[in-house]
Amino acid sequence: MLTNSDLTELVTFRRALHQRPELSGEEVETARTIVAALEKLAPDQIVTGLGGHGVAAVFDSGIPGPTVLFRAELDGLPIEELSALPWVSQVPGKGHLCGHDGHMTLLMALGRLIARTPVGKGRVVLMFQPAEEDGSGARAVVADPAFGDLQPDWAFAIHNEPGRPLGFVSLRDGLMNCASQGLEIKLTGKTAHAADPQDGTSPAHAVARLIAQLDELGTGGALDENFRLSTLTHVRMGEPTFGIAPGEAVINVTLRTTRDDALDDMAQAARSLAQDAAQEFGLNVAFADCDVFAATVNDGEATRVAVAALAALDIPHGDFGLPMRASEDFGVFGWNAKSAMLCLGSGEDYAALHNPDFDFPDDLIPIGAAIFERIARDLLGRA
Repeated sequence: MLTNSDLTELVTFRRALHQRPELSGEEVETARTIVAALEKLAPDQIVTGLGGHGVAAVFDSGIPGPTVLFRAELDGLPIEELSALPWVSQVPGKGHLCGHDGHMTLLMALGRLIARTPVGKGRVVLMFQPAEEDGSGARAVVADPAFGDLQPDWAFAIHNEPGRPLGFVSLRDGLMNCASQGLEIKLTGKTAHAADPQDGTSPAHAVARLIAQLDELGTGGALDENFRLSTLTHVRMGEPTFGIAPGEAVINVTLRTTRDDALDDMAQAARSLAQDAAQEFGLNVAFADCDVFAATVNDGEATRVAVAALAALDIPHGDFGLPMRASEDFGVFGWNAKSAMLCLGSGEDYAALHNPDFDFPDDLIPIGAAIFERIARDLLGRA
């Protein structure tokens, strides 16, 4: 159990992280802070530089058994925080407005509990993952050769979720978060004088067609296996002048499905539409994939383990608000492990994630730590 002293120190730790957010792929200082705090817990191993700036701490019982991984995220968001809190972000234009500072603190709290009372068998891995917000971090971690020695049998994560009662946990067997990706379409022709547009090759007609066609690729609906959602997020053509007929345009579209294979098919359909339009209007076309997230799908057995832990702790839980259209970078850890994501309520009227006034509720620290520890004890026992 965490002591009052633990909670005071953990809240201070969380608020210090909150003041120094770093964006995806830039988490150098955050990783150093995590390593320094982990060293005080004397884990059997600390691995750094995983998939970029990822950090893993390993608590090894020395007795054969499963490896259980618990994940948190290192990165913040490129959003200016608007808050009068004493621990408001000190970095202009950046903020921990998704609660990753709190998620890191949950893992640090778990580390304290495991360090004091080791597990009876197997290993606990605390995984501090980089670059969650752009969807690149989990893949990079799993692809890192150093992760091979840490490959978990089980993987769990908690994400705070406003809109649910404080301390309520939403989880289910199956889909939790949709797969999604951003697709950038760049169309290139040739500029001309606005008085003689026939001397150039404008992307205007191609853009007009693609706006309608891309929108029709997916209109949402029920979150079943046929769900498709295409969201145009940005369109730019030429320069903001009146004397130049444009020679270049960029369209950004976010594609969303409930299955990874369906996302691949949807992305290919979008590319085909752009290629057809480019060919008809004499343009060159290039593509870039951005913010690619795999679907997060809870394993049935891992979900049952988590539900048993919640029941033992008398924590209210259910499938409220699930599945979610929003994406999460945890799903990759479930490709080779039994995994489950849990959504921990931040309050029904709490500021939404990614809002400029969001701040992780410190009251969730002991609740999240207790959930993680109970899962670890149920799977690995205690020394």
